[in-house]
Amino acid sequence: MAAKSAPKKNLSAIKRNRQAEKRNERNRTERTKIKSVIKAVEAAVKVSGKDASASALQKAIKTINSAGSKGIIHRNNASRKISRLTRKVNSLSKAAEV
Repeated sequence: MAAKSAPKKNLSAIKRNRQAEKRNERNRTERTKIKSVIKAVEAAVKVSGKDASASALQKAIKTINSAGSKGIIHRNNASRKISRLTRKVNSLSKAAEV
């Protein structure tokens, strides 16, 4: 009875795993940026005025749209985040009018 040889390495699986790790790290940093800009907008709404909140919102929209278009987060998720932030900033102008 002949001894079995060692199983072959699945090179494509090894490469796929290596690629997945790189992408995961890249996506993690992008998701962290999204959370940071959202917190910045919410803090600006609480503390700052309308102008600071609007500029923080524009930066957040750019970051979130970029992540949505790259597939880091789903497009609908990106739209929902932008919509919620916009409503918070717009509530400042409505409160100022009243």
